[in-house]
Amino acid sequence: MKVSKDEYILRNFSKIKHKKWELFVITRIIHSLNDPEIEFVCQQLIKPKSGKRYLADLCFPSLKLYYEIDELQHSSEQHKISDQIRQREIVDATDFVERRIRVYDSNKNDRKLGEVITEVDGFIEFVRHRKNEFVSNGDFTPWDYDKKFSPDAHIERGYIDVKDNVVFNNHRDALKCFGYRGGHYQRARWNIDGTKKGVWFPKLYENDHWDNHLSDDFKTIVMKNKSEKLSSPEEFEWIVFAHYKDLLGQIVYKFLGEFHLVVDKSNNSQWVFARRKTKIIFDDLAG
Repeated sequence: MKVSKDEYILRNFSKIKHKKWELFVITRIIHSLNDPEIEFVCQQLIKPKSGKRYLADLCFPSLKLYYEIDELQHSSEQHKISDQIRQREIVDATDFVERRIRVYDSNKNDRKLGEVITEVDGFIEFVRHRKNEFVSNGDFTPWDYDKKFSPDAHIERGYIDVKDNVVFNNHRDALKCFGYRGGHYQRARWNIDGTKKGVWFPKLYENDHWDNHLSDDFKTIVMKNKSEKLSSPEEFEWIVFAHYKDLLGQIVYKFLGEFHLVVDKSNNSQWVFARRKTKIIFDDLAG
């Protein structure tokens, strides 16, 4: 069941309720901004230019910006990120800007609250200024939570791109981008008529029958069947929407790009697929 916007906001804050500094800083930012047009996400999995992965403490996708609150134990926590892709939003943040605040001093004690407030308020002004720049350049899209999972905007625009953090609530809405006009659809794959391409909804984690994994750089999928040998797969080009559970506990389907079978690495023990595209233009798919 789709979570409401009010519930989304409350659950985001509940995720950080046991982290005193993170809770204080993030709630101050959101309450002070008081701007319902700016989308925010707490604890979002991102891959910046370095290729590393982080659970960003606060992310503003529409502003291509994320904020890290460096507590004393922060670094060690960041390195505990394992195969949690199915439980986090994924942003391939190649052009996102990073800002950080350290809430401890050189003696490893908490900084004074007033000092932190001053620095946080400076960041808030930076966010407002960045939004104004995006608006002036025609690059800002106001947050419409109810349309977040709708295919309509993508269809009107004519493409989907990994950078836009494309997520759907069900198979049907994802397939509408590629001409599907039917009702409820739950199969893992759907072929696009007149092409050698298909849409695939894999579970990229271990489950009852498969042990599947997405590489840390989001560029390779490895599939292994736990009970039987694999046959030779078709050399299809798969547009992938990964099945996973997001921060709020709802099942969603996240666009990861177009993946092709790597023949020389695939056998009866595993299938390997490599990402070839991060942007799909719908008109290019016409058969």
